Amino acid sequence: MACHNRELSILFTNDEQIAQLNAHYLGRRGPTNVMAFPMANISGEGFDSSMLGDVVISVDTALRESKECRESLEYTIERLLIHGILHLSGYDHEESDFEADRMEKEEKRLIALIGEDSENGTVGS
Repeated sequence: MACHNRELSILFTNDEQIAQLNAHYLGRRGPTNVMAFPMANISGEGFDSSMLGDVVISVDTALRESKECRESLEYTIERLLIHGILHLSGYDHEESDFEADRMEKEEKRLIALIGEDSENGTVGS
């Protein structure tokens, strides 16, 4: 996953606003935890941008998930952010079981890297 010299926009919002985005862009009802809107050309054809894209996270849903999963809110948001960035980078867990497994492995790898940096008191690079 190469994201060198790319910009990322992150929006933290509530369930009401993300439900509106979910309905408008994906035709799905209700809130979701994270949405990703790619701007970069992943396929290599057509328009390309210096923007990687936008990640939208519902803090309301993240709060509920952190309680359900018994993880800190910070960890939940990091997990959702990684999930969104992977979508921007071409990963798609809805495409097939193989792609879902591939995305899950990369999520775990990146979360482990953040965990190591957090233990050392540093910010990931």
